[in-house]
Amino acid sequence: MAIWLAGSVFIAVVATQNFYTIDRLLERSPNEAFRVVVELMENPSARDFLRYLSSELNRLYFQYWNLVQLPVGIIALRLVSRIPGSRHATWGIATMLCVVLFLMVFITPSMLSIGRSLDLVHQDPPSPSMRTFGLLMATYSALTLVNVVLGVLVTLWIQKEHPSQEA
Repeated sequence: MAIWLAGSVFIAVVATQNFYTIDRLLERSPNEAFRVVVELMENPSARDFLRYLSSELNRLYFQYWNLVQLPVGIIALRLVSRIPGSRHATWGIATMLCVVLFLMVFITPSMLSIGRSLDLVHQDPPSPSMRTFGLLMATYSALTLVNVVLGVLVTLWIQKEHPSQEA
């Protein structure tokens, strides 16, 4: 469960920091060569280019993380299901796996496709696809949060039902 929870938190932090880092670098990068390139590209173009790169990286991270969660979840389910009296934990992990499958099949592919269609396209006025993308991202984030909460509950249930025998 620690791997699953840590991975979920890590992906959330990385995905958000990718975009914040762009603005931080554009404002005050310590690298002189970077600042020269940004000036040559003109700041708005450099920002758009860097946001596109961050978006592609985030899309890659989301896809890989979805794939990694499956074996992690299956291993956790197998291990926990062998513990007598761990019914709540077993159902919690099974639910987490269902959430991951739902994200993989229904949310992530649409999120990636619509996100790519919005890259490097000025949204003035915002296109309807931007709203759809926002809803998909919110759904992805909310379901990931559900999995984190379930993961914490599963960990607590396991600990409560089978406390350590250490002195």
